[in-house]
Amino acid sequence: MDEELERLKRRKLLELQKKIEKKQDREEKLNPRRLLESCFGYRAMEVYDAAWSQYPQVMPRIEGLLIEAINSGKIKQRIDGESLYYFFRSIGIPVRLKTTIKFKEHGELKTLQDKLREKK
Repeated sequence: MDEELERLKRRKLLELQKKIEKKQDREEKLNPRRLLESCFGYRAMEVYDAAWSQYPQVMPRIEGLLIEAINSGKIKQRIDGESLYYFFRSIGIPVRLKTTIKFKEHGELKTLQDKLREKK
């Protein structure tokens, strides 16, 4: 009796795990941002978000093409920020990124702007 009860519990647990996995797979397919985040590497999301804010008209099409390439297996490795940046430039989307120059002086980080203010 106990063995049968344990077997039923295990079978029910396996069924629940399979349902959860299917649900997560469906959610990933429905949520393109999560799929892209899983494929993006160092600073790629920063470049991607900058492109979205600067070119909201064309980014849905590019997002669809990127997702299609990832799902079909054409893109197999992680995409870093530099690669994504040059990809956007190659297709005519010059993404502007916010850049700052920082100095480490006496154990604290200072921007170039702060450094120039000090000299005055």
